[in-house]
Amino acid sequence: MPLTQCKHWIFDMDGTLTVSNHDFDAIRAELDIQQGAPILEAIAEMPAKQSRAATKKLHDIEMQIAASTLPQPGAEELLEFLRIKKYSLGILTRNACDIADATLTQAGLSRYFPKECILGRESCAAKPDPAGIEILMAQWNASREESAMTGDYRFDLESGHRAGIHTVHLDVDNGEQWPAMTTVRVTTLKELLMLIS
Repeated sequence: MPLTQCKHWIFDMDGTLTVSNHDFDAIRAELDIQQGAPILEAIAEMPAKQSRAATKKLHDIEMQIAASTLPQPGAEELLEFLRIKKYSLGILTRNACDIADATLTQAGLSRYFPKECILGRESCAAKPDPAGIEILMAQWNASREESAMTGDYRFDLESGHRAGIHTVHLDVDNGEQWPAMTTVRVTTLKELLMLIS
């Protein structure tokens, strides 16, 4: 099992370490974005004034969501195991960094992640671009063979796959799968912990 070799762990946040409570269709409607379109990319294509207004509105929506965030079952146990092992822990999210901080604090998980290891959309090109993974790996002097990206969506897996590291698909709803970009698929974080412990 290649994951047992991994000492550097990068996690998506929403829907991975926390329970997903985003209604993305409602958010798109609120921002006047076509259904199914990637939100950040759609905002980037808007005229400058409209883009600024949409960015602020998105930030406000996401901050409201952060206030009611719950941890994903098994998240604390998994992170505590990795912390005891003294493994590197990072967050790569399409959220803004202050929203990531608020979300992790609300979920009771912030103590596991140094501030410099929480990368948001203002830190680098957003997933599926692998830039954030490359930044964290350089920070940790990590090898690709010993690094893993864990997430619940295609963008997470694609970023890890493009970076050449192991990818873990947390598929809590038995939904869409991306086997070509996935090293291991699990349905709970407890299952992931059992695989690596």
